[in-house]
Amino acid sequence: MYNEKVMEVFKNPQNMGEVENYNAIGTVGNETCGDIMQITMRIENGIIEDAKFKTFGCAAAVASSSTATGMIIGKTVEEALKVTNKQVITELEGLPPQKIHCSVLAEDAIRAAIDDYNKRMNG
Repeated sequence: MYNEKVMEVFKNPQNMGEVENYNAIGTVGNETCGDIMQITMRIENGIIEDAKFKTFGCAAAVASSSTATGMIIGKTVEEALKVTNKQVITELEGLPPQKIHCSVLAEDAIRAAIDDYNKRMNG
């Protein structure tokens, strides 16, 4: 069902856990499949210095989370907001059609964390 790249990322995920002293957190879920994804970030001067994830879900959800966090570390908040689920799928060299929603969760979790950051910064 999954290609070699997805399985490799799933077996050896990067950025798993929670960022110490995070100043942004986003948690999203998909009621249909039960996947839950949380991304924490530490943002300094508009740059995402660190990002980590906790995911309850299938191999595609874990691989999407790991890939998405890797794509945003070192980027500006504005650049991170432009990351799409299609880019995550491309990085993973494809996902089965019934697992595309996992990449959407990753995109949504990034946006939710940045929304949280903006709320914290703007009081």
